[in-house]
Amino acid sequence: MPELSQETERVRGVLPFGTAEVTGPSMVPTLLHGDQLVVQYGARVRPGDVVVLRHPFQQDLLVVKRAAERREGGWWVLGDNSFAGGDSTDYGTVPEELVLGKVWFRYRPPTKGQRSPFAVARWLWSAARPVLSGRSASRRLRAR
Repeated sequence: MPELSQETERVRGVLPFGTAEVTGPSMVPTLLHGDQLVVQYGARVRPGDVVVLRHPFQQDLLVVKRAAERREGGWWVLGDNSFAGGDSTDYGTVPEELVLGKVWFRYRPPTKGQRSPFAVARWLWSAARPVLSGRSASRRLRAR
């Protein structure tokens, strides 16, 4: 389950935007371990958005998931990697007050050992991207 840097919490009270770092595989291929995120706190969430939220049972843990749909009692959230777990299939709907913000942008730091010109060019091409709303999680939810 992607855990986010606790530095996120200190900045959140001052600015509407903050940064977070992803750890874990549950949002692969959209987000990878080590990705840096730009998060807008208090943003309006729509189905398909990637969001930062507090874990319902361990509220000192921040996680990143895709908001699949709004249900009675909150948001049904899913990871893009269905094999990783740690989403609403494990803990149910997430109350609205635990959804902290929406992810707008991701930055992928270079990996160690990227020395060839081709590897550097490929990294430059893919390092910074907006995180777009996806409907794949919603389709996966309906298929269950």
